[in-house]
Amino acid sequence: MDLEGTVRRAAGGDIEAFAAMTERFQHMAFGYALSFVRDFRDAEDVVQEAFVAAWFALPTLAEPAAFAGWLRAIVRHRAHRLHRRKQLEVMPLGAAEAVPADAITADHRLERHQEVGAVFAAIADLPAALREVVVLYYVHDCSQQDIATFLGLPVTTVNNRLHAARTQLKKRMIVMMKDTLRAHQLPDDFAARIGWIVRTREHVVEARFDPASLPDVLTELAVSDERRQRAVTLQVIQRLGNGVVRCVATSPVESLSSGMTVLSAGREIETPVRREGFDRIVQLLTPPSLAPGTLLATGIKVIDVMCPLVAGGTLAIAGEWKAGTAVVMEELVRRLSGGTERVSMFTFMPSGRGMTHAEMREKEGYSDGTVGAVQTFLFRGEDGPWTSDSLSTLTGVDVVIRLSTALGHLGIYPAVDPLMSRSRLLESSLGREHVEIAARTRQALAVLASVAPDADASTIARARKLQRFFAQPFFCAEPYTRRPGVSVTVTDALRGCREILDGAHDDIPEDAFYFTGGIDEVRSRAARG
Repeated sequence: MDLEGTVRRAAGGDIEAFAAMTERFQHMAFGYALSFVRDFRDAEDVVQEAFVAAWFALPTLAEPAAFAGWLRAIVRHRAHRLHRRKQLEVMPLGAAEAVPADAITADHRLERHQEVGAVFAAIADLPAALREVVVLYYVHDCSQQDIATFLGLPVTTVNNRLHAARTQLKKRMIVMMKDTLRAHQLPDDFAARIGWIVRTREHVVEARFDPASLPDVLTELAVSDERRQRAVTLQVIQRLGNGVVRCVATSPVESLSSGMTVLSAGREIETPVRREGFDRIVQLLTPPSLAPGTLLATGIKVIDVMCPLVAGGTLAIAGEWKAGTAVVMEELVRRLSGGTERVSMFTFMPSGRGMTHAEMREKEGYSDGTVGAVQTFLFRGEDGPWTSDSLSTLTGVDVVIRLSTALGHLGIYPAVDPLMSRSRLLESSLGREHVEIAARTRQALAVLASVAPDADASTIARARKLQRFFAQPFFCAEPYTRRPGVSVTVTDALRGCREILDGAHDDIPEDAFYFTGGIDEVRSRAARG
């Protein structure tokens, strides 16, 4: 690669040239950062910040041939700044190693942590000059010539320092260092994580990447705001066509503009989107609804009765941990995407303590949500249960579906909370019978939730049957439940609720209502015993 020519093209705004430079120097920058911070995750963060800063500052580089030393100085500055910000200890053990997704035993994990700690302790004991060379050499297949170019040293000096470092290290430690550092190399796709902003609208940012390396939804992106000396964090909420992702900022975006470079962190974001600006985000992402307010049937009993969707409208899914958030989202996509009525779905995914969305898509065959008539925007949600106050921040949507961990623990899936979910259709546009049945159902379930000591036994029994009646087999869950998916018309769902409330099925045991379709199927199951 003609380095000087590539640097000049990159300084002129050529993103492909900058990607080529990143690919050439990324591993050496990673090794150099690692020699300072001695933590794999932190070193990757330093390199990411350094390349963002380098992109913005490239036009100020007077001598393109000096790029390697100039980049090295940026990496060193970012590493020292991270030291000051986090007040890192010399040998962090707890966060030194990213544990792979594959299950490993506790003994093996402890052994790995001990090996990593021993390696960083040995590195820390070396003089700074030797430390830089040995980490660069072992962290990747970097030649002595490449190391010399990056460090601005003669090749003979690099060889001498490498020899001196090997002399100070025991043979067993050299083998351990080689294996440990190469097992935690910077990902080879780091250069492909570079994209650029194509459009900004207040909190919403759209960025283009190589379509073959498109960041997944919920991925964390970073943009360097050099004017304010900070990085702006973005969260991918939707993947569009032609290599474009749509994001929302977790910090102000007034200074961002088209053409700026953005880097994917290659991991799911942990910081939730602030709900205070949710109403405005909805306005920016969805066109004004011209629908008068007609019900969009899903075939899901609890949704169609208690929080019916609006044709051409919007809904927010307030997900909780172990409440089946991804399953509900995917089921709605499968049921509605082939229709003609547009619906925009804003899904708050709880913090990832299970599979990532990418893993769900690959292993479970789930979509990204934006299919046919349905477009989905995924947000990182906050930990803990949704409350009335937190749900009140989800303004600007027609429907809010709150998913409950507590219902999931009871085995009620979909774990839609009928008491805290809401729909504007129940306030204005539905027929009187539907509104009355929904109100009576909510009242009965409220008695069940409060466990009032003076509650009538028959009222509690009917409420329990209603709760189980709302449990329903899903099409997308068939491989796990071994139950075929069921769709129930709105008319049948309302009839079932009304008859349960009126006591028409007091003679049927509770179990017959669990994971069924309409009320006729309930009676058939009860008759079969």
